Amino acid sequence: MTGIDATLARLTALHPKRIDLSLDRMWHILGRLDHPEKNLPPVIHVAGTNGKGSVIAFMRAILEAAGKRVHVYTSPHLVRFNERFRLAALGGGQLVTDSELDAILTECEDRNGGAPITVFEITTAAGLLLFSRHPADVLLLEVGLGGRLDATNVIDRPLASVITPVSLDHADYLGEDLAGIAAEKAGIIKRGAPAVVAPQVDQAMAVIGRIAARARAPLKAAGEAWIASEEHGRIVYQDEDGLLDLPPPRLVGRHQTVNAGTAIAALRAAGFKPPMSAFETGLLRAEWPARMQRLSQGRLAAMIPAGSELWLDGGHNPDGGRAIAVALADLEERVPRPLVVIVGMLQTKDHASFLRHFAGLASQLYAVSIPRQVKSLAPPVIVEAAQSCGIAAEAVDGVIDALKRTGVRGLVPPPRILIAGSLYLAGEVLRQNETLPQ
Repeated sequence: MTGIDATLARLTALHPKRIDLSLDRMWHILGRLDHPEKNLPPVIHVAGTNGKGSVIAFMRAILEAAGKRVHVYTSPHLVRFNERFRLAALGGGQLVTDSELDAILTECEDRNGGAPITVFEITTAAGLLLFSRHPADVLLLEVGLGGRLDATNVIDRPLASVITPVSLDHADYLGEDLAGIAAEKAGIIKRGAPAVVAPQVDQAMAVIGRIAARARAPLKAAGEAWIASEEHGRIVYQDEDGLLDLPPPRLVGRHQTVNAGTAIAALRAAGFKPPMSAFETGLLRAEWPARMQRLSQGRLAAMIPAGSELWLDGGHNPDGGRAIAVALADLEERVPRPLVVIVGMLQTKDHASFLRHFAGLASQLYAVSIPRQVKSLAPPVIVEAAQSCGIAAEAVDGVIDALKRTGVRGLVPPPRILIAGSLYLAGEVLRQNETLPQ
């Protein structure tokens, strides 16, 4: 066990629940730390159900291409806990080192004095303390869960509050009512700070609009204040400041056009004016692991049949499944291949609605358990749901077993293989493939 692992194990024992939405414990520890949230660089705060990480990846890439120093706080991590904390540097930031992360976590543990606090709360406090001690031009701050009572929601005056598409997820904490979930997400909107809103279903948009109006926050909603669309293989973005004709992003999928547009709208609303070259470079450089990520090298990539493609996505809710399926359909239209899907999911996710999007696309599905996850959904349950929507499916021992079975099927042309259903599974795949996020 590493020093960070041992520290996190101790911190886990400070509260009986992994998630307990409240801000009381955050205000307590921030007070003990002399309020680092008051000494941060300017903040862009991002909430939503899908697309948060991609929007942040686009903003970071654009800002860094413009010569800005950018801190980033995201969750969850895929392989290493350090992935949650990216420290700013000219020319591009870097993940916090093991030694500095362990030291800041231990400092927060000591200052907390054994008081009850969840792991996410104390690590968020550690992140805020870390970011307050390193100079930067901006901090891109991602909400962990919800928004209103999330541990990150201690910022009084963000440059902008961003709401990516809202849908049903985390029903065990946020409920199954879309209006209620939207209200929780919109809880990060602050008085006077622009509220940048990605495309939403009407029910969610109505709630977000009311909350922004109450906060007197200028509303920058997609379709009204800004538009982003794909035209002739390019991204066309337009708002009151003018039109941008940009190259397609490095990140794969139609949904990334929306995410790129949201990022551009957020930067403009926050007062940043990057040159055209920074927008172009940022879209071409932005990376976000396990979001339609093609694995072309590594241990697992070497196991697939010659000429095949191996893709990885951490999507795990119905809207995520829809976005992945649309991206795969676009790939199929350009280069037809048999599609093999390897799926592992948590018991808390709507697996049937997720899988339904792959009906008519997947020629075979292999269901796997997620290693080291006690709430991993049993593979036979996944198989039953897949078969009920017409997908040939079977349970196997794991991802490696699924890849071996695909290899002996002799599919022609060589298949397109997708691994999806959980960020936890995606992390395991990246670990097994020996391709760690940087």
